[in-house]
Amino acid sequence: MIATAPLTEPAYKAPALGLLMQEGGAFAYMRIAATFGGAVPLSARGSGHKVIVFPGFMASDQSTGRLRRSLNAAGFDSHGWGLGRNRGVTADMLARVHDKIGSLAGVGPISLIGWSLGGLVAREYAKLYPENVRKVVTLGSPFSGDPRANNAWRAYEAIAGHSVDNPPIQTVLHEKPPVPTIAFWSPGDGIVAPEAACGLPGQSDHQIRLDCRHMDFVSKPAAIQAIAAALAE
Repeated sequence: MIATAPLTEPAYKAPALGLLMQEGGAFAYMRIAATFGGAVPLSARGSGHKVIVFPGFMASDQSTGRLRRSLNAAGFDSHGWGLGRNRGVTADMLARVHDKIGSLAGVGPISLIGWSLGGLVAREYAKLYPENVRKVVTLGSPFSGDPRANNAWRAYEAIAGHSVDNPPIQTVLHEKPPVPTIAFWSPGDGIVAPEAACGLPGQSDHQIRLDCRHMDFVSKPAAIQAIAAALAE
């Protein structure tokens, strides 16, 4: 949802209407869990490992609240991105992310978790500043294939004010950042084509399947447990 893919990229299809409709209930659960959900018990331990969580399109740090609470309870030092609601990519977005990371970095690189569009932003930041990034974890992020292989691109263009083929930053989405990169994807995703979030060989280092909805990545206990385990590796 940031830039077009080369013609050699596969033409994945957006999820079917039936899957999209199921995201409504998942959205309601996510909103409740983000505000009121308790920390999910995690076996992975963070030992002060710094993490920034990037929200998805039209989401804010509130949406990732349960994920961050769970990570912090397990000893991670997780933070929201602090840039307000994610209304789409802007020309200065990566510079603003850089300022945020600079204020938190201290000693050693930081891990980046990005949900949906947030994962694309995290990958692009890691391409520019790999020395600041320990690893990138994407959650249902469409970095592979056709940028219209999702059910959000029309809304994205209307709100962000630019075509998915003409973003305000230079990027080739499918190119892997030069840091460890883990891609979570789900066959039950009703927003993003599962193939687009999984990617082809070489587009991420590891691909992990979850059986969840798109809105579940930051709220369901099983997803949060898997994310924490990936961070701790």
